[in-house]
Amino acid sequence: MKRRALVSTAALVGAGVLVLSGCSDNGDNGDSSASPGTATPGVPTIVTSTDVWGSVATAVAGDKAKVIALFTNAQGDPHEFEPPAADTAKIADADIILMNGGHYDQYLEDASKSSDATVVNAFKLLSDDHDDHDDHDDHDDHDDDDSDDHQHHGDANEHVFYDLELVGDVADELADALATKNPSAKTTYEANADRFENNIDALRTQLADIKRTHNGAQVAQTEPLAGYLLTEAGLNDIAPTGFTRSVEAGQSPSAADRAAVEDLLKQHRVKAFVYNVQEVDQVTEALLKVAQSSKVPVVEFTETLPDGVDNYIGWQRGQIRSLADALGTAQ
Repeated sequence: MKRRALVSTAALVGAGVLVLSGCSDNGDNGDSSASPGTATPGVPTIVTSTDVWGSVATAVAGDKAKVIALFTNAQGDPHEFEPPAADTAKIADADIILMNGGHYDQYLEDASKSSDATVVNAFKLLSDDHDDHDDHDDHDDHDDDDSDDHQHHGDANEHVFYDLELVGDVADELADALATKNPSAKTTYEANADRFENNIDALRTQLADIKRTHNGAQVAQTEPLAGYLLTEAGLNDIAPTGFTRSVEAGQSPSAADRAAVEDLLKQHRVKAFVYNVQEVDQVTEALLKVAQSSKVPVVEFTETLPDGVDNYIGWQRGQIRSLADALGTAQ
């Protein structure tokens, strides 16, 4: 099976964007004040891989940093992105590098080894205890006995931007890094990070609502994109691991695994089909048609911000709402 054609480097040269937040909206109303521009002289420059992490950085930095996201293509596959020379120069000039880690943006990991920039690696935070989240009263609504279900320890899923608790931790780490670079704005960074985490708490409340209503419901993904989020919502992805890992790696799933997913859809053993619209090939397209003909609700998830969405909170809020709606209408 041939994977969807690579997005050419030339087409992505324009994907490196400069994001400057004029204030810290953080997604409260689904809008962002991010806009192209140049930060005030003397404030830090943050370079990150995708606009998802760029939007997190913008939420924390406000107008007290320049944020550069290298990949902002809503249709392309971030796994396949290789930065052009101009982006390599931006990485070299960064004061802070915010990376996903876990080989998701390996070019940033490699570049950081020879950089003097402060590095915030989201994937590495998976090994932390996250005890600081116990101080947030809002988490009392998230079934504390199950709060570690998303397996921070040892889960190799690299799509950590779907781990809402971890994203809140990244905001804290970034606020600390920014304060070190620009101490005069420390209170601004901390206030922005707190506001962002409050919005994260609201998203987690949405997931808790799904869990109360649909705990244990079975779903299937085309690849392990939203694993952390689905687990926190109490949902069980029963797509064969061999299938999802093959799609993720751009390889052809076995005939047995493909047939197993078809059976899940045709027999209505799953309540929703979670479809990564940025990891598409002939197999996933065929299964999408099976889901549609079988009237299994399809939930489209992405790896970067969709067109028309410019902040992390609004992005995840919409996806979680779509997931809840799909589960509510499943036959």
